Amino acid sequence: MSSKRPPSFNSKTFLTQVGKGKTILSCRKDHILFLQGDAADAVYYIQAGTVSLTVLSQQGKEAIVANLEATAFFGEACLTGQATRLEAATTLGVAKIVRIDKQAMLLVLRDEPTFSSLFLEYLLVRNKRIQEDLVDQLFNSAEKRLARVLLLLAQFGKEGEPEPVIAKISQERLAEMIGTTRSRVGFFMRKFRKLGFIEYNDGLHVHRSLLNVVLHD
Repeated sequence: MSSKRPPSFNSKTFLTQVGKGKTILSCRKDHILFLQGDAADAVYYIQAGTVSLTVLSQQGKEAIVANLEATAFFGEACLTGQATRLEAATTLGVAKIVRIDKQAMLLVLRDEPTFSSLFLEYLLVRNKRIQEDLVDQLFNSAEKRLARVLLLLAQFGKEGEPEPVIAKISQERLAEMIGTTRSRVGFFMRKFRKLGFIEYNDGLHVHRSLLNVVLHD
């Protein structure tokens, strides 16, 4: 009598269900997942929502490292031996987050090639995004940087239909994200609204026409 084969590994199931070394966190807006200097002992995965990664200088100045959307991993530096967090992670709105203990993450990466490929693909895509962010910061105007951030928050360019409505985000936050002042952000937002690129109606609606700002020389 032949023995039954074990069920094939499903990465989606692994990332959406509670299991050994995994917990699912239902978070409200501004929920702190970890602080700079906390023990680095887990990897996180965003099922839904947005998470902001920030660093704080010794002088008390905060800078945004990244804003990550659904399907993103973060906190993976613990897998390389990093003992403490170099940044803080906070939800920008309501979010659902999977916390995967370091050892559980190492085991699944070792034992499941399909998951390892998924994780590696994500790291490569995020590395590309970091390079694009650096080029954007170095060479583009504040107006272009703001337009790009709004389009990214609305998930233009991702597979499927974009999400034209952005969760409430302050102009101060947008200014931190693109490295300019709140007054400049306010000026550009009024300009975008006047040109019909964005509108306020039960949230911030971003129209595809905003791409004209990013693509314009």
